[in-house]
Amino acid sequence: MKTVLITGCSSGYGLATARHFHAQGWNVVATMRKPQDGLFEDSPRMRVLALDVTRPESIVAALDAAGPVDLLVNNAGIGLFGAFEATPMATTRELFETNTFGVMAMTQAVLPAFRERRGGVVVNVTSSATLAPMPLVAVYTASKTAIEGFTASLAHELKAFDVAVKLVEPGYAPTTRFTENGGERMQGLITEPYAPLARSIFGTLAQATQLTKELDVAEAVWRAANDATRQLRFPAGADAVALAQRGAG
Repeated sequence: MKTVLITGCSSGYGLATARHFHAQGWNVVATMRKPQDGLFEDSPRMRVLALDVTRPESIVAALDAAGPVDLLVNNAGIGLFGAFEATPMATTRELFETNTFGVMAMTQAVLPAFRERRGGVVVNVTSSATLAPMPLVAVYTASKTAIEGFTASLAHELKAFDVAVKLVEPGYAPTTRFTENGGERMQGLITEPYAPLARSIFGTLAQATQLTKELDVAEAVWRAANDATRQLRFPAGADAVALAQRGAG
């Protein structure tokens, strides 16, 4: 029976992905910064561990507690919506610590075991913003685009060791906590000159008919994890699929 470790499982994509893999019969290690009760059914195949991907000691402790894993899903991330002009560089660095360097640190931590046993999969969850960039998410998009390049290169690097590295690119999911998990760092980032643009974007998103659901992402992660081909990118959600097809055309 295979084991998956998923980061950022307190809500949204991570929560749905953990539940989906458990339903498929996998052992699941669901991690989050502050473990919560009641998110998952009681099961010997489901474990919840504390993990902060920005802290090396937390990564080591979580992986030691998890034991051998077959699949790492790097899902933990922070959303940010605001004008780049108004975004402090400290906030930019904070976002990259989780969205970019946290993914790299987690991946680096599992690779020795994957390489030595010549097997394992890493799935990195990015965003459809990398397919079609939009205004007022420049820092967020940059942090996710960095992971796209990192993943594409690493997939070639690890091919000789039979270790697969994949990308899942979710679309716009209004039911997730994208802006909520931005927290206080988002305060004051929509300054008066950018307010009309922000209103226009929110209006467009409110009228969108092609949307992404949490289960769309969970199913895309499942497909990526079990894919035996060299396919790298797995868009998730009707809008992300449409954007990917448009780009391919």
